[in-house]
Amino acid sequence: MIKKINISLIIIAILGSLYFTITRDDNIVLILKDMSIVITISALYIIQKLFKIKITNGINLIYIIFVFIAHFLGVICELYNYIYWFDKFVHFLSGIVASFVAIYILIKLKKENSMFFDILFILSITLASAAFWEMFEYLASYYFSVDPQKVLVTGITDTMHDIIVAFLGSILVSIFYYFETVSNYKLFITKFIKMIK
Repeated sequence: MIKKINISLIIIAILGSLYFTITRDDNIVLILKDMSIVITISALYIIQKLFKIKITNGINLIYIIFVFIAHFLGVICELYNYIYWFDKFVHFLSGIVASFVAIYILIKLKKENSMFFDILFILSITLASAAFWEMFEYLASYYFSVDPQKVLVTGITDTMHDIIVAFLGSILVSIFYYFETVSNYKLFITKFIKMIK
């Protein structure tokens, strides 16, 4: 079932980007922006083939849903322009997704670490991811004369807000991680760990 959802979302995103490319895009930057989803939404499948690793359908689903929301709905369908809070929502989600990536790494390393180390690792991976994304946006601004960081309108405010809300998403996951690790409650983190083992 999960694999069918993954494939369906990939097909919708790719066909949608083709539609917008044919009907709306009139310069190379817009075409590249819309067609780049072909690479981003199928990146985990490409990584699995290149490095001969197995990533579960559940992990693929989390990634594909995030890319579908952030890239297809946000960039291609332009919800970033139409819904004022959509950008912050996506950056908050990115903090959650990056935190789950950090937990995935911790589980795969199979080392017994202190709780302090685990939470510091989760927060650090999220902040590093947010910083790399903002650097990518800066480079896009520099080379393609676009303004994804809204520097012309907000200065560095948009960039800092993006990093802060990603950090807040990571703090939320860290709280659940701590709570579920030290108690008998089985919520999101426990289900995620079972899914990746």
